[in-house]
Amino acid sequence: MTKGLIDVASRKVYRAESDGAPLIYVVDSPEHPFDEASLSSLAQRLASNVVTVPVANWNDALTPWPAAGLYRGEREFGGCAASTLEELVSEVAPAIESAEGLCPSSRSVCGYSLGGLFALYALTHSDFFDACACLSGSVWYEGWVEHLQSLKLDLAGRFAFLSLGTKERRAARPILKTVQDRMEQCVEALQEHGCEVEYRLGPGNHMQHVSERLEAGLIALDEFLR
Repeated sequence: MTKGLIDVASRKVYRAESDGAPLIYVVDSPEHPFDEASLSSLAQRLASNVVTVPVANWNDALTPWPAAGLYRGEREFGGCAASTLEELVSEVAPAIESAEGLCPSSRSVCGYSLGGLFALYALTHSDFFDACACLSGSVWYEGWVEHLQSLKLDLAGRFAFLSLGTKERRAARPILKTVQDRMEQCVEALQEHGCEVEYRLGPGNHMQHVSERLEAGLIALDEFLR
C-alpha cells in the first residue's frame, strides 16, 4: 500500500469562528498550490474551516486505477486513489483535527482537475465526507463514468458540486474532448444514487478561471454544510 503521499506538515488552515464548524479539505499540489492570499480572503467569508492538504504525484495518488498516460512516452497513471483515501481518512484527517483542535460537525473534500476526480472518488467510496466539489474534474478518466454508474450507493442527504469550463471540451486529446459529456453523465449517476447535485458551466478552458471555480465550489460546500 502506498503511504506518505499527503504532506501533513505543509497543510494550511483557514479558520472559521468555531472549531466545531464544518470542515472542508482542499486537495492541493506541492508544485502548483492554490493561491494562499486568495484562499485566505475567501475563507473569511465562510462559516466552514478550510484545510489544504498537499498531495504529491497526482498522476498516481489521485487516480482510481492504472491507465495509459495522455501523451506518447508518458508513463501510465498509477491508480493509487484507494491508498490515498485511506491515508486521508485514517491518518491525515485525524492527525490534523487533533493538532488543530478541530471538531467538525461535518466534512467535505474539494479538488481541481485530478484533485476533482479524487474528490468525487472520495465521496462515493467513503462515508467520511458529506459533500464534495469536483472542479474541472478529470472525469474523462478511462472507465470512471462506467464505474460510477455501476456502484450500489445510497447518497441521500449528501451533496456534490461539479463545475467545468465551456471550452474544456475543445482540448487537443480526443479523450479530453469527452469531459463535458462525461461530467453530465456523472451528474445523472449521482442523482440516481440520491445525491443532491449542483452542476455549473462557466467560461474558459481547463487552465483558466481556476480561482473563480475554487471560490464557487467552496461557497457551495459551505452553504450546504452549514
